[in-house]
Amino acid sequence: MSFTVAVIGRPNVGKSTLFNRLTGKRQAIVDDTPGVTRDRREGQGRIADLEFRVIDTAGLDRGPARSLQARMQDQTERALGMADVALFMIDARAGVTAVDRHFADRLRRAGKPVIVVANKCEGGKGESGRLEAYALGLGDPLAVSAEHGEGLNELYEALRPFADSGDAADAAGEDARPLQLAVIGRPNVGKSTLVNRLLGDDRMLTGPEAGITRDAISTQWTWKGHDIRLIDTAGLRRKARVTEKLESLSVGDTLNAVRFAEVVVLVADATVGLEKQDLSIARLVVEEGRALVIAVNKWDLAQNRKQALKDIDEKLEWSLPQAEGVPVVACSALTGKGLEKLLPAVFRVYRLWNRRLTTGELNRWLAAVEDAHPPPLAKGRRVRLRYITQAKTRPPTFVVFASQPTGLPESYLRYLTGGLREAFGLVAVPIRIHLRKTSKKNPYVDG
Repeated sequence: MSFTVAVIGRPNVGKSTLFNRLTGKRQAIVDDTPGVTRDRREGQGRIADLEFRVIDTAGLDRGPARSLQARMQDQTERALGMADVALFMIDARAGVTAVDRHFADRLRRAGKPVIVVANKCEGGKGESGRLEAYALGLGDPLAVSAEHGEGLNELYEALRPFADSGDAADAAGEDARPLQLAVIGRPNVGKSTLVNRLLGDDRMLTGPEAGITRDAISTQWTWKGHDIRLIDTAGLRRKARVTEKLESLSVGDTLNAVRFAEVVVLVADATVGLEKQDLSIARLVVEEGRALVIAVNKWDLAQNRKQALKDIDEKLEWSLPQAEGVPVVACSALTGKGLEKLLPAVFRVYRLWNRRLTTGELNRWLAAVEDAHPPPLAKGRRVRLRYITQAKTRPPTFVVFASQPTGLPESYLRYLTGGLREAFGLVAVPIRIHLRKTSKKNPYVDG
């Protein structure tokens, strides 16, 4: 079922730019002059496979009754009434203004689902403004750049729950929409054969030749009552070896599939073990913030299986510490042996990838780890960790407020990351920690 999205915000925050980006056409006039858009404009929006109706609205601004501004607001109110969800845009570089706070209160009273979009965040320049937007009380702000197309994968994930049946899909949780599962790896490691074995059908063309698959092919599938969108992709070779235009396009399609996936299965060849290119692909998946499972295919052809698993574990420990505990499933796509363990591992890491921790338990943990290992001195003064909160899931992302965030070394951030993994069982998924300066007390403590 299609759904409707209304883009709302004060003047000159980039609503029409986002509208043009979502529709893929230069439909709305864009200029630095505030208030260019007056009437609401509708178009067919799309992000990857997600399609919806999108409405561009006039900038929210207060004005006397019957004035032009008031009539523009009436159009915006009508657009909000038609929408299933509102994208409330702010200018992250300017921060949260009094006008933003005023209209955030109005949106809360309207009772519509709201997604806060912090625009102009290219290059991380608007990060402080995005963090300020938490004070609006409308949920996790998304960092985007409408002009450069950054952050659309996060917007895709935020909008997808509304695609099937409006608000009901959002309330139903992860079971209401298919899991986005991409299968990637080097050429000729058996990706298409593995997909065919999972589906129980020769859906993908296979053969001994490397590079048969050129496009990212998606298939809807159900496993034990779970809907899955399974994506088979072209093999990824080292960048220096990609010389033909067609292969370059295939690689781009594969990378796009990784960006929009939730869990990625990296297929490796058991007869050669984890090669440098396998580890490079694994790092790419982790850097994109996706959950990772490694399937070691052709296990029936492996010679010394015990040593092969030991070598894989050692390489992962040294080369992929940012996703410690990645499940390794030894299997044979040709015979099907060992594949019964793959999907349980996929859903296990998917649940961890979506896990949310309460602020209370996080701050109790932070106090304990700081007592056990205090931060070092910076400029002759002790770095104080004031409090911590989880900013978002998918992957688990945390914000630590400190007295001198620039004085906290990378080694201490690794210590905090390792502590989070050990204390809360966050293995196999990337963990992101952002630092922010504050001199205030923990706002989550009463009184």
